[in-house]
Amino acid sequence: MSGTGARRTRIMIVDDMLTNLKFAKAALSDRYDVFTVPSAARMFALLEEETPSLILLDINMPEMSGLEAIKILKDRGATRGIPVLFLTARDDPGSEVEGLSLGAVDYISKPFDPPLLRKRVEIHLTLESQKRTLERQKLELQDFNGNLRRMVEEKTGKVLELQGAILHTLADAVESRDDATGGHVQRTRRWLEILLAGLREGGLHAGEISAWPAELLLQSSQLHDVGKISISDGILKKPGPLTPGEFEEMKRHCAFGAGIIEKIGANISESDFLVQSKIFALTHHEKWNGSGYPGGLRGNDIPLQGRLMAIADVYDALISDRPYKKAFSHPEAARIIIQGAATHFDPALIEVFRAIEPRFREGGF
Repeated sequence: MSGTGARRTRIMIVDDMLTNLKFAKAALSDRYDVFTVPSAARMFALLEEETPSLILLDINMPEMSGLEAIKILKDRGATRGIPVLFLTARDDPGSEVEGLSLGAVDYISKPFDPPLLRKRVEIHLTLESQKRTLERQKLELQDFNGNLRRMVEEKTGKVLELQGAILHTLADAVESRDDATGGHVQRTRRWLEILLAGLREGGLHAGEISAWPAELLLQSSQLHDVGKISISDGILKKPGPLTPGEFEEMKRHCAFGAGIIEKIGANISESDFLVQSKIFALTHHEKWNGSGYPGGLRGNDIPLQGRLMAIADVYDALISDRPYKKAFSHPEAARIIIQGAATHFDPALIEVFRAIEPRFREGGF
């Protein structure tokens, strides 16, 4: 090995001809640390101690040929990545092709032309260096992308947590003004969740509900009564039935709710959460036969979200104490809901409700 000071790039030359080893070393040793080895067996022994950046390997050697040796090199994890250039004195394209197929990066014909040998070695060392650089950059990029993905996921999680906290606070603010309906928002969310599970199990509206992010939909349902913020306490807290005029005012909470949600979204990009919230707020009092409010929508013109919330909303009202009535039992409430098929409620959804109504009793609060 030649040279002093910092270790230079190491090259191993394997050839059974001493003349070839001396000639190749003379051509390369001014630039590299060169190890000359007379056989494949000696090469493997030296590789236990040294890891060169490049191996020049003769094809035609006794005991073990270069073709046999490269198979072993490429089969071992420690030597698999070392680039191999075959040395050949034979005009044998078949051997050269076989060598390349076994993993050699190139071949050099003997006798050597020193400038060509140096240039071929330089090119392959440069390629190997660039390959390592690209692999390192790829790993760094993967690590960067992984960190970036984690940061986005953490940020998204925090945004969703904040959204949920704001939503919960807003829903609580609505309920705090209406003493008669405490817990209504959380319960209707649970009834809606049960209905959605029934739809999925029965395959009803599968295409539509599969496009809804389930948790987002359930969260957005909690704003269905947000418009009650705009209803006066005299009506909202009245301890008895409403007059026709008061009921007309109460009906406006649907449009008020849609307007509030529109204002929330006025200065931000369109949000699925707000789109779903507005549908719930505006359509949960529509009826299948067109006698509901505020739009008098009929049948499938009522968005599916509104048709589902209508069942959840009425069921919860039935099983809850109100100033003008006592709570119904679950069987009584279920019977009233089922009787409302094709008048108040979507008959197909009532069939789903009929099949899963025991879960409403089991899922109670």
